[in-house]
Amino acid sequence: MDSVFKDDRKATYLNAEGADKPLISPISDKVLNCARRYRLNRFRDQMAKHDVAALLLYDPINIRYALDSSNMMVWTAHNPIRYAMILADGPAILWEFKGCSHLNEGLPGIDELRESTAWMFMTRGDKSGRAVQDWADEIADLVKEYGGGNRRIAIDKLDGPGVFALQDRGLQYVEGTELTEVARSIKSPEEIDLMRWTIRVCEAGMARIYEHSLPGVTERELWGHLHFENARSGGEWLETKLLTCGPRTNPWYQECSDRPCQIGEMISFDTDMIGPYGYCADLSRSWTCGYTAMTNTQNRLYQAAVDQVQHNLELVQPGMSFAEFNAKSWKIPEAYEPYRYSLALHGVGMADEWPVVPLHPDFDVTAMSGEIEEGMVICVESLIGEKGSECIKLETQVLVTSSGNERLDRFPLF
Repeated sequence: MDSVFKDDRKATYLNAEGADKPLISPISDKVLNCARRYRLNRFRDQMAKHDVAALLLYDPINIRYALDSSNMMVWTAHNPIRYAMILADGPAILWEFKGCSHLNEGLPGIDELRESTAWMFMTRGDKSGRAVQDWADEIADLVKEYGGGNRRIAIDKLDGPGVFALQDRGLQYVEGTELTEVARSIKSPEEIDLMRWTIRVCEAGMARIYEHSLPGVTERELWGHLHFENARSGGEWLETKLLTCGPRTNPWYQECSDRPCQIGEMISFDTDMIGPYGYCADLSRSWTCGYTAMTNTQNRLYQAAVDQVQHNLELVQPGMSFAEFNAKSWKIPEAYEPYRYSLALHGVGMADEWPVVPLHPDFDVTAMSGEIEEGMVICVESLIGEKGSECIKLETQVLVTSSGNERLDRFPLF
């Protein structure tokens, strides 16, 4: 393992399609519409299981999942101004931001489109209390009309005034996050097609990072190449800024800076990329600046990271409980423990998702119960470092199949 990549591998991702022009999606309308129907039905199935009359959604990722409606996703993640509600025995309704209704033309899952009622302080100031009452009246009237006497309403995220106003109208609040996370955890074949395409775009961005991993380039410059490829090929945003080099790789979680990378230093990153169709490509790689051969220390740490990923990959199969996975998982050596990543596995779909399985030193009575299921997409993680060293970050994204798992990313890992 004198070198992380060979020139022929690099060329696979620096082809004319990805290097000189945007990647053009091969996804057909048929595939996209199948994914849309599947996702909305997944929410409806969970609603029936939890016996709720309605599911109220403010999380823009859940709105995208249910209705494929996308509008100012990052802004609306912290400004609750557009929302959707699925009625168990009624329509799926989207309340859109004023002036934006045309963005939803042609979306088959939306039965009714209304103008949203904003009651956050930024938009209503001292009139917020009045606005929330109008908003709650509309929601409660719909539940009464379609609920058949069922007053249970599941909600994914909602500020206190909204919860209290709905309760004042006799609605019973049900925590909706479990419902939405479990629904999203099992992917359809069409969703996997969409995710493969996001990963393809992400890998083109990773190839750009690799191509520009030369002495003197700053961490931020390298990170910008992933943004560029994602944006021009129809992607959305990056959830984090996790790319560092040399001594800034340890401890992990430092965000990219204007520090220039030096020849021979490790460059480590975690993409956390929300790409085309709203799906996440959560991949990590590490390599040397200037394509130099790794030092003995770098090689030893890299090999440990590879061992961890390979060992844990072999355990990912349907029916494996989280506790059993933990018991059989790769045990991190003591010298690396203080610098470890807290997770061994986590789900991924339109973002990082349930389930999350802690690394074995962190697996205790607070760790969630459950098992790996066919149709889940799982990220297998590794972060290896020791006192005074750089850190190696590796992560791969796999589909759980009936017989084991299939890696969805193809960019060289080892």
